[in-house]
Amino acid sequence: MARKLAPNTIKKFEKRLLAEREQLLTMLEQHQKERENIRISEASAERSPDPTSADGGSMAFELEKELTLDENTKHLLNQIEHALVLIKKKKYGNCENCGEAIPVARLEALPWATLRKECAELLES
Repeated sequence: MARKLAPNTIKKFEKRLLAEREQLLTMLEQHQKERENIRISEASAERSPDPTSADGGSMAFELEKELTLDENTKHLLNQIEHALVLIKKKKYGNCENCGEAIPVARLEALPWATLRKECAELLES
């Protein structure tokens, strides 16, 4: 059975979560700028690639891949934001399903985790 987290341990996880949040926000901003640059360059080109051509298909695939990456990044960002709210509410480190403490090893791997491994597996099945 896991123990309740010490205040200094919670601070350590809060710092990691804040750093991760900044990194993800920077990544999203960079992706947005890159897409905007592509749009501008396509608009100024004589013609855009035909979507049925190999070039057009490749561009569509790359755009879809980037959008999927952004969606995954936003999902992770939401989980981090939720964990930071739990820190403020002094509920961080406790499983939202059963109320037991989440093992530190799990939080080391996934600092945004809000469920014990057993509860997460139960809810996924």
